[in-house]
Amino acid sequence: MKTCTICDEPIKGDEPHKRHTSSRPAGDSRPAFFTHDRCRQPPRDVPFIATWSGEKGLAAPTILSRLTGGVGYVGEVPEDRHRGVLCMRSVDLRGRGRPVYGEVHPGRQRLAMVHELCQMCRNPADRDDLGVLWLLEDRRGDHPGWPNDLMTTHPPICRPCVPKARAQCPHLWAGTVTVRVGRSELCGVYGQQYAPGPFGPRPTAHGTVLFEESAIRWTIASQFIRALYDCTFVDLERELAGRS
Repeated sequence: MKTCTICDEPIKGDEPHKRHTSSRPAGDSRPAFFTHDRCRQPPRDVPFIATWSGEKGLAAPTILSRLTGGVGYVGEVPEDRHRGVLCMRSVDLRGRGRPVYGEVHPGRQRLAMVHELCQMCRNPADRDDLGVLWLLEDRRGDHPGWPNDLMTTHPPICRPCVPKARAQCPHLWAGTVTVRVGRSELCGVYGQQYAPGPFGPRPTAHGTVLFEESAIRWTIASQFIRALYDCTFVDLERELAGRS
């Protein structure tokens, strides 16, 4: 029996549906996944952390090597850093132009991660005795105990936004899980790393850098990362039924 990964309901033989394989991660050995045609929705609710076209085109600041080591900006201001880490500059013109769904806005992603705000609507993420609510791509085969110890750039979510995200975000159609996270910590960033060069900092790798790594001083953060601990899988419908 086929089951829709959006609504979790069985797909009857005569119901229009689609088999999805294109977004399957490399090495994913799960059976094929399916969605009802009626459950897949075009984007209508623009995520809070999405970039808008009117926010693009900001002139890149000049990057220099600091005397104390690491990278900085010419004309750097205190707002350019968080926890001492240099952040990618961005303007906040949310709603101007058209949404660019595939690009995360650095400033709003950081705000959502630092304050545990919903990635869709900016309201506080849902929280109860088990912890803060996260909607995650189903990667339970990645390691034993997943998603404990998972490091993610995806902010948490509020309960009303879960069905919207599942229906409107194609990268979630491969299947999701809702998880209560008892404890999470800002642990690092994802961004562009640099190294000293004869004519100033030169770009090297682009990836994850933890706060305790020396490379953090040579990194410009585009997204902040939280590590998730004390995780519990939850069924939101059962939670609602139990509270009614």
